[in-house]
Order: sequence, then structure tokens, then C-alpha cells
Amino acid sequence: MSWMITVNSTQKLQLAHTKQALSIELTTASNTLSVAENEHLIIGVIGRVRPYNADYLTTDNASWLLSQYQVDTQQFVSQIAGFFLLLVLDKSSGNFQVINDHVGSIPCYIDQRNSEKLRISDNMSALHSDATIAKLNPQAIFNYLFFHCIPSPLSIYQGVSKLEPGVIATITGNNTLQQPCYYRPKFTVSSLTAEQLMAQCKQLISEAVLRNISDNCAAFLSGGLDSSTVAGMLALHSTKSAAKTYSIGFDAKGYDETEYALLTAKHFATEHKVHYLQPEQISQHFSQVATFFNEPFGNSSAMAAYICAKVAAEDGITVLLAGDGGDEIFAGNERYVKQKVFEHYHSLPSLIRSGLDLCFYNTLAAQLPGLQKAHSYIKQAKVQLPDRLDSYNFLNRFNLTQMFNPELLQQVDTNLPAKQKQDRYNACLSNDDIDKMMYLDWKVTAADNDFVKVSQMCQLAGVEVRFPLFEKELVDFSCTVPASLKAPGQKLRDFYKQSFKGFLPDETLSKSKHGFGLPFGVWMKQHPELKKIALSALHNFKQRNILQPLFIDHAISTFEKGHSSYYGELVWIIAVLELWLEKNE
Repeated sequence: MSWMITVNSTQKLQLAHTKQALSIELTTASNTLSVAENEHLIIGVIGRVRPYNADYLTTDNASWLLSQYQVDTQQFVSQIAGFFLLLVLDKSSGNFQVINDHVGSIPCYIDQRNSEKLRISDNMSALHSDATIAKLNPQAIFNYLFFHCIPSPLSIYQGVSKLEPGVIATITGNNTLQQPCYYRPKFTVSSLTAEQLMAQCKQLISEAVLRNISDNCAAFLSGGLDSSTVAGMLALHSTKSAAKTYSIGFDAKGYDETEYALLTAKHFATEHKVHYLQPEQISQHFSQVATFFNEPFGNSSAMAAYICAKVAAEDGITVLLAGDGGDEIFAGNERYVKQKVFEHYHSLPSLIRSGLDLCFYNTLAAQLPGLQKAHSYIKQAKVQLPDRLDSYNFLNRFNLTQMFNPELLQQVDTNLPAKQKQDRYNACLSNDDIDKMMYLDWKVTAADNDFVKVSQMCQLAGVEVRFPLFEKELVDFSCTVPASLKAPGQKLRDFYKQSFKGFLPDETLSKSKHGFGLPFGVWMKQHPELKKIALSALHNFKQRNILQPLFIDHAISTFEKGHSSYYGELVWIIAVLELWLEKNE
């Protein structure tokens, strides 16, 4: 077969078949596109790729991959690492594959709406350059309101798929996209002692940070374990001048953690800058942040990530190191140990469980103050993992027929979000619930949420972000550390803390877990302009026939009566959805 290749600067690759009405277009919005070919293959690379257990390449990525490529794709991907998106075309057969890294760090949209032109891009707006009509996907909107983002493989538009993390994707003859997952590491316990594993953990993280340092580099520093570790390792490897670190502070009780960031900065002697985020900045950038994402994205901490990256960019920083991913590989999320308490119920003999049900799992026990906790415990325990993780999800707390427009409900599978989480949870090659929850978080919390948030907000600020704690070797290593060592009993991150004892400040190691949320609900009550923007968006959203107008009124009313945090988050995700739709209609 004969293919004509066109490379426009470093951002677009076009492959057109000379005898058939078929073309493939690969574009990138913010990354560099590298292309190479020989008599058999054409390879296009977006992002950064390297040999497994080696440093990033200083030469052309695509040419190196071309020299390393093997017909056995599984073997090929096992020998490479990094954060990348690849397109591989076999000239003789016409078959092509799209491959992303183990966490899908670079978004990949595959547009199949035109049977004669397949378009692939890391940016949704690049797919709207022709007259193809973009139709909203009702299921994706439902999923957004469940997850506060739209997890792969769906996208906001019909006919546009999104690559799941760690897959080798192909298009079959009937134009069906197949995405078999190649990255499912086995959780195999190492024979090394705990002390040896701790030393290895520290060494691997040191290497990962060193591997990602560049000129004009700095680190996010929230004050938590992960960002403090990355900042510390950056300081350790910065021999020419002091490492630079950046934090965001909040003038709102219960949200600010800058005291720990300052403690870490002092400990490692970094050149540190704290920017206190003000409600006026939220008002000023609300629409800009909400509409910049490829798809509706409702994580409110995106604003903080953007402002922090913006401050760094104004200082001439071009690369920021982030600590995202550490919680998901070393058991740092509170839900991991919390769920152990409920799993005790299932470990009891069936006769004892039946007795407890008889005594406490009934209507009377649910109403008596002294027995309500026992009833609540059994009620939650009876919900199997991973469904139990979503007990407080908005879509599980409200009657869907009262929440959604009936026409939208008729077009969606209301069980799909839960099924998607169940499938990913059960795909984990471990029998331990903590391992399974962490694996689920690799595929959802990290891939579809946290990495998207930080990457896109840094892109908006004009800064490149890198994630050393989620380098492939570190994730693989984490699978050799038993869950009982990572989080023994009710101790979060115990293995990790022991690994960095003597390196991180004692106060950092002993501090309680702190979320990185935005006090949006509190600020909206205190600042009229912010409230005006949000409520105006909710008013406009009533006209879309997605949520029932009465439900939106209920959310606003309940929020104003005192539920600032929980209902403030609901107001945020609806307002963000409306602003995104307004811009992208």
C-alpha cells in the first residue's frame, strides 16, 4: 500500500492513502509531534518517551521508537516508559495502532464521524475544524454529573471516543474502536525485607525526580507528603542554585495548608513563594477555567492549580513538577483504610452476621439513638465494593426521576457509571481490596481527573507539568509492596512515611491527611460577584432540559440555608457544565 505523508510544523501529521478514500490525521495542541518512517512503518509521537529504567531521550523520539519497534506490540510497550501518545502505521497492511502510556496522561480523542477521514487529537477543539456537526452525548452528561468529569472511553460528543489509560487501540473493519488494555501489572509481593523495600522506594523516587528536572524548573508544594517529597528531591538534585517551589493559600478556615508548605520549604531551603487565592480571582477567572478544558470538568481545585501555575509562569518557570499519583500507589487516601472497617463485617461467620442483622438491621434499630450507628454500619457494609465508595455521590443521594429531565433519563443507562467502576475494580490482578481500590483510582481518579486537571491548567498558564511519582517503574514497584505494609491497620501511607523518615520533616510525616479543595461554597456566600456568576449559570442551565428546574432550585435553597461545602460543590459542577456548554455550542 502507498501512503502520502504530510507534516505541518510540529503539530500535525496527515496520512493519506493514494488509492483509497482514506486519510488519518494526528494533531496536537500543546505538545511536540515527532514523526519518523522507514520502508515498513510510520510512527508519530506526542509527549515524552524513553527506554524502561533509563533516562528520557535527548534525540528524536520517533526515530528511536522506529528502531525499537517489534511486531509483538505487548513486548514493545513493556520496554518503553514515559508519558506519551503513539500512532503506528504498518504501510504494507494498512493497519494502524494508537498507544498511550500506562496512565493515559495525554488525552486522546478519536473522531469517527467521517468514514473517509479518521482524526486523532489531544485537543477536542482540533476536531471541530470542519463542518461535521457535533452532537452532545446524553450518557456523557449523565456520567459527568456522577464523576464530575467524563471518564474514558466516552467523550462529550457522539462519535468521538477517548482512549482509556494503558491501551493499544485499533479500528476494525466495521469501524469499531477496540481498546485492549496492556497495562495491568500483577500485584506480586517482593521477597525483599521491609527495610530493603523502603530503601528501594526512596531510590526510585530520587531517580524519577532527577529524570524530570529541566532548566527553569520548579515544584508545586502543597505541604502534603507527595509534593514535599518531590520538592525535597528537587532541592537535593539542584546543585547550581536553590530549588524553587510554589504554593496556593486560602484565607478560609479548614482549607489552608501553607504552614506545612513553609515548613517543607524551610527544611529543604527552597526559594518558596506563596500566593493567597482571593475570591475576586475566582470571579475573574471562573469562566476562563471552566471553558478551557476539552470537556466539562468539575473539580473545583482546578482554579487553584491554574493560579499557582500562572504565578510560576510569570516568574519564568517553564516546567513544574507535581506530586500527583503518590496516594494512588502508596495507599494515601482515607477511603482505603475506612473501607477495611466495613470489610470486617464480611469476614464474620454467616451465623454471626445473621444475628447482627436480626438485632440491628431493622426499622426499629434505625430509629433508636443508641442503635442507629450499628444499623448504619451494617447498611453500608452490605453494599459491595466499589459501589460503597459512592455512598455520598449526588446521584446516589437523590431520586433520579426528581433530579433529571425524563427525556434525558430515557437516553442513558443510569447504571453505567457504577458498572464502569466495577469493571475497572475487578480488572485488578490482586485479591486485596486496597490494591483493587488503588488500581481503580489509577484508572479514574488519576487518569480521568487529577492528571487532566493539573495538565490542562498548566497548559492554560503556559507551563509544562511532569509527574515523577507516577513514572512507570514506580507504579510497577508499588505492586511489589504488600497492601498490609502500605497501610497496616488504620495507618495511611505507613510504608511511605517510614521510607522517608529522616528525609522529610517529622511534622510532615505526622500530619493528618488534608484534601486539596477550594472553599468555593464558603466564598460564594461571602462575595456577591461570585454568587452572581454561579447563580446566573444555574438559571441558564434550567433551560437545557437536563436537570429538573425544581431540583436546581432545591440545590440553591439548601446551599443558602447552610450546607456550604456539599451543596457548594453541586452548584460548582452545574455552573461549570453550563459555562462549558455556552462556549462550545
